[in-house]
Amino acid sequence: MKTFQSHRSRMTLPVALLMLVVPLCVAGYAEDTRTVEAEFLARAQRDAEQCRKGNAILCFKDGKGQPIVNASVQVRQTGHEFLFGCIAFELVRGRSLPKPDLWKQRFSELFNFAVFPFYWASYESQPGTTVRDETLAAVKWCTENGITTKGHPLVWTNEAGVPKWLAGLSPQESEERVLQRVTREVGGFAGAIDIWDVVNEPIHCRTWKDIKANDYLQAPIPEIADYVDPAFRTAHTANPKAHLILNEFMVIAREADRERFYQLVTELKRRGTPISGLGIQAHEPREEWFSPEKVRTTLDRLGGLGYPLHVTEFIPQSAGKPITGGWREGTWSEQTQAEFAEQFYKLCFGHPAVVSINWWGLSDRQIWLPGGGLLHEDYEPKPVYTRLKDLIRRQWQTNLTVKTDEKGQVTFRGFYGSYDVTITPNQGQPHKHQIALKRGGQSQWEFTGE
Repeated sequence: MKTFQSHRSRMTLPVALLMLVVPLCVAGYAEDTRTVEAEFLARAQRDAEQCRKGNAILCFKDGKGQPIVNASVQVRQTGHEFLFGCIAFELVRGRSLPKPDLWKQRFSELFNFAVFPFYWASYESQPGTTVRDETLAAVKWCTENGITTKGHPLVWTNEAGVPKWLAGLSPQESEERVLQRVTREVGGFAGAIDIWDVVNEPIHCRTWKDIKANDYLQAPIPEIADYVDPAFRTAHTANPKAHLILNEFMVIAREADRERFYQLVTELKRRGTPISGLGIQAHEPREEWFSPEKVRTTLDRLGGLGYPLHVTEFIPQSAGKPITGGWREGTWSEQTQAEFAEQFYKLCFGHPAVVSINWWGLSDRQIWLPGGGLLHEDYEPKPVYTRLKDLIRRQWQTNLTVKTDEKGQVTFRGFYGSYDVTITPNQGQPHKHQIALKRGGQSQWEFTGE
């Protein structure tokens, strides 16, 4: 289970000046567009150096308590505190994976976070008949490979979240059933899955009392809060250690939606609803290239509520559709997919409130939006996979070899996560140790006996 901390962001660039430049970019001045992007990315890189790294001091002494001087020390990062994820629905739904070992290899080479499907209509198509066993088997593979897991979603009034067998029940009875489901899943999977998207798309979907309505009713904020609050309280009671997320879409693209979500969270916060994090879906509108300013504004605004932010659903495409939104022009190709993804990841990784990014589909073989995968249908990497792997596994990992000083110490600044530390004295055998460099945690370690 990951422990997430919230951090308020600091403005380090003259945003007012940037906002004067943005209209020029929208008008199609590519040079200005690139300039603004470069400024935002430079800021993100500076902020990442501050919010994603910590200082470490390692001290080595021999069996007599004397410092081990001039010894070679290899520091190798083995795990990342930040969660880089992707959905792993294929492992549960019984779909035929033509090359399951290759699929798992591609997944584990890039990601440390996997999301599993809990859409109620398919998870429990008949009362009491679930895919729990299949899900647990897939979760076991993740656990064995150091991959953190999340369930998505528990409560959603879309037809995918409402089993047909609820049709004969009253709204009160069906609400009782959905809360029983929350208890069953969150409590039953405790220890195996401890992160959940509890309520999905609350400001865009009807509330549970309107479950039989034919369209998406957007209820007043108090009514939405009345529907959301019990779900979170039920989930928290079922597993007090679980990280519970409220997930919403369109909050990057439309200010009105962002503010409506902000007001809902403010109301839930006033009520003491046990929310642990906020989920930001980043795929609506589906062909938009979000400007850096839109991304940063959203993260600043929602991050100001004090909760960790999760980018829960991200899936730029490569299927040749026109790029929309007015920031960039052209079509969505494999190259533009890769460029936008790299830019977006850097912006999010450089914001202190963000704790995870989740891609919505590994390959083009089984994908929600055509061309949205990181891999081709044969699981060979697309340019976007290669770029993200370079970021996650090279640029955003700390690996170095240094010598101990006269005090037997080495110091380094590294990305938060787990490390293998191997010391090789001038005379003697190598010895390996493990440390965990965490934000606000231990920063100095002493090893003796070598």
